[in-house]
Amino acid sequence: MEEIKAYIESGILELYVIGDLAPQEQSEVEMMAMKHPEIKAELAQIQSALEGYADAYAVSPAEHLRDRILNNLIPTTNIKSNTMDSNNTVSTAEKEEPKIINADRPKGMGSSPSPSQPSSFYKYAFAACLALLLMSVASSFVLYNRLKTSNQQLAALQDSNKLYINQVAYINSQLSESQTAVNALRNPDVKLIKLKGTKMAPTASMMMAFNPKTQEVLVDMSSFDMPSSGKGQYQLWGMVNGKPINLGLFVVKRGSTDTGMKKMAPIGEEVEAFAVTLEPMGGSQIPTMAEMMVMSPI
Repeated sequence: MEEIKAYIESGILELYVIGDLAPQEQSEVEMMAMKHPEIKAELAQIQSALEGYADAYAVSPAEHLRDRILNNLIPTTNIKSNTMDSNNTVSTAEKEEPKIINADRPKGMGSSPSPSQPSSFYKYAFAACLALLLMSVASSFVLYNRLKTSNQQLAALQDSNKLYINQVAYINSQLSESQTAVNALRNPDVKLIKLKGTKMAPTASMMMAFNPKTQEVLVDMSSFDMPSSGKGQYQLWGMVNGKPINLGLFVVKRGSTDTGMKKMAPIGEEVEAFAVTLEPMGGSQIPTMAEMMVMSPI
């Protein structure tokens, strides 16, 4: 049943009715019509529709053209030499007026098609295809704009999420440092040490916490009072048996809101003193004594 439906919708029946098929294809359509009543009924319906279309738009020839055509159809053997015989012949020809077949009307299945019928069929088919194409282009344009807008909104949402994640991470780090500071202050084993300024920075000062048992070293960033490190970094040192031990780097920028406790590298209870020097970016293996900012013994 699906094959018959597809055969009917293929358009071959319309081409058969208007006579636009090869003889072999015409024979095939006729065989299919004999086998399948649905195809035969569809052929009859198409033929009826085309005949109705031809009747509706048929044009009768003008009267003077009709007379001229009829005169040209008179056989030459009936023409007489005198005027009376000629008139008689014309009268006879008018009585035997030939039947004129309207060229715009299809004669039936397998008949020769009118030139206007195929052109009209393809004209309407082309118009329908063009309309579908325009609708498809318009739909594609609308979908493209919607997709572009959705992508922009998605990108903005992703940027907003990244900013939110960074803010949450910063807050969590501040909370962690604050909790570390509270725990250090509550621990009786922790020693609070105030590092005082040297000749290089007489007004400089810094507080730090040191737990000899756990070897934990914390720098209180809220108490940090030294010149801005600029392009360099501050480096914390622990003196053990007169030898400086690197405890880590940190940067202090002017106007910084960092108020937590920064955890540095651990050091044992044998430490004798703490000091901070200003070093190039990346730090140094040994302290630059000329750039020592603060120092304090234990």
